[in-house]
Amino acid sequence: MDSEILIEARGLTRRYGPTTAVSDLNLMLRKGEILGLLGPNGAGKSTTMKMLTGNLAPSAGEAFIKGLSLHDAPTEAKKHLGYLPEQPPVYPELTVDEYLRYCAGLHGIAKKDRADAVEQAKRSCSLNEVSGRLIGNLSKGFQQRVGLAQAIIHRPPVIVLDEPTVGLDPIQIREIRALIVELGKSHSVILSSHILPEIQAVCSRVMIINRGRAVYDQPVIATRNAKMESLTITLKRPPALDALNRIVGIAGVEDIGAGRFRLSLAGGNDPREVIVDAAVNNNWGLIELSPEVKTLEEIFVELTSGDEQERKAA
Repeated sequence: MDSEILIEARGLTRRYGPTTAVSDLNLMLRKGEILGLLGPNGAGKSTTMKMLTGNLAPSAGEAFIKGLSLHDAPTEAKKHLGYLPEQPPVYPELTVDEYLRYCAGLHGIAKKDRADAVEQAKRSCSLNEVSGRLIGNLSKGFQQRVGLAQAIIHRPPVIVLDEPTVGLDPIQIREIRALIVELGKSHSVILSSHILPEIQAVCSRVMIINRGRAVYDQPVIATRNAKMESLTITLKRPPALDALNRIVGIAGVEDIGAGRFRLSLAGGNDPREVIVDAAVNNNWGLIELSPEVKTLEEIFVELTSGDEQERKAA
């Protein structure tokens, strides 16, 4: 992955009267990344997206696109950016070709280059078969594709997508996800969603936002290869708990019945090889030895459910 920073947000904050929608948020997007902004409804994802794209002024903090300040040089900064808001900004009375030619003009593409730009955008978003159709007569899935095409028609290095699959059926969702992955090969992407499988399917990094604050920021692979916190072991001839407790790297043992035990790990150790040796040497009859790790769903629930319970109790 390239180390070039394409988007940087420093201390972004947005207040609406006494309500703080986003608070002191820092974010970086490097070339080649697909960053997923994940959070419950009302967490501040859309507000963040609007500030990152210059559609909403922050109450405090600043955002930069390829080193250009959205506050000091908004026009130049936005040339490097493509944006698809939650509601695609399409005109139903125009055909796909008419609309994309119009968008090419808005992005300052020279007249002699507009036809090629439109064809490239249609090819990237698989729109050639509906070129002459009115946008208002297209399915929601195709309208989303048109929205994506307008976001990439000027070939920006950064694409920002706010809930791009909302309201789509399962087949359309799979098609749009595949398209985002393909776009990620030649663009850097920020994708906002509250759908966990969507983030895991297409993103290389995930940031969880809750009540306007970033509470988690890690590569998606870290949730797939999450740190083990405990092991589950099943033995045909289990020993006394003390024998398991004495194994190096085991912090505690819980008998969960039927020859099964939950072994808490000490200090990030991985004692599986030692456990297998002990089971073989002592004829415990090892049936199962499996790690217990936190999934992205468990991380998400842990970081966001407490505030939800507080709101319900209030």
